[in-house]
Amino acid sequence: MSNLKKTIVATLMLGLLIMAGFAYFVYTNLFVPNTSFENKKAHVYISTGANFNDVLEELSPLIKDLESFNTVANKKEYPSNIKAGHFIINKGMNNNEIVNAIRNGNIPVIVKFNNQERIENLAGSLANQLEADSLSFLKAMKNELFLEKYDLTKESVLCNFIPNSYEIYWNVSPENFNNKMFEESDKFWNDERTKKAKNLDLTKEQVISLAAIVQKETAKVEERPKVAGVYINRIKVGMFLQADPTVIYSKKLLDNDFNQQIKRVLYKYLELDSPYNTYKYAGIPPGPITMPDISSIDAVLNYKRHNYYYFVADVTNFGYHNFAKNLAQHNRNKNEYVRWISKQN
Repeated sequence: MSNLKKTIVATLMLGLLIMAGFAYFVYTNLFVPNTSFENKKAHVYISTGANFNDVLEELSPLIKDLESFNTVANKKEYPSNIKAGHFIINKGMNNNEIVNAIRNGNIPVIVKFNNQERIENLAGSLANQLEADSLSFLKAMKNELFLEKYDLTKESVLCNFIPNSYEIYWNVSPENFNNKMFEESDKFWNDERTKKAKNLDLTKEQVISLAAIVQKETAKVEERPKVAGVYINRIKVGMFLQADPTVIYSKKLLDNDFNQQIKRVLYKYLELDSPYNTYKYAGIPPGPITMPDISSIDAVLNYKRHNYYYFVADVTNFGYHNFAKNLAQHNRNKNEYVRWISKQN
């Protein structure tokens, strides 16, 4: 074989080897599965402002070969196009798929909240589910421009947040979260609910504030319309609401201590000077004493019509209440409750 032929063959062989090597490199870096977890999928959270090293640190427990991922990510120019959010990596994904998933696949998370006593508690709950911290959420909820925009006050701001489950982007800003919740609240207050509130001559905020009292009074969902009916009856005849949960809230608020446990309302508490104390001030409090769930709100809007004005805990059917049409009947029920309490020391 001539030298020329040998050179040509050698060159071809070298080319084939280079091509084979390149093909192997591409295959092993791009198309070989590179996940190290056993579950069907893994959740990845990339913070706002994160750099590539932060991403690598987040991914390191989930990837077998971090070096090959690094190579592919740089080839695809991912380090200069990092996006914050919540991403999902499926078991068996290769490097190419992983990069695509964390670059283009920001997926909403399910955010849940209910029965929060104050916006401080709500802010804390949100911070456990979303990227922003509790102080950022709290600051946004107290922002004067936000309150003015949606015709809210610092007392009624909790009314903007209807307890439910929502799909929210994990890296949503607190301001955009507030706006989203107003949109959801607006959907909740459909024509039917709005009309019912108007027929009661109550604002949406007053309905929610009254619903908060109803919820605190009874944990039994089926009893809430009946309890709501008592308060509606009192409002109609100009009676004070005289709701013990508002007294408890007043004491916690005045003491600036919402961690205290108050199991009995003392007579001296009834004199606490707070707009939330419905023994001292007429009408519905300026804001909710807790975040009522939807069943409580609808219990007010669909209150049970009856002639009861009083109720006290039923000692023969725990969790429920005995209702009375007049004070004499109520006192008999109350005495029965007091006797039972005394027996329990």
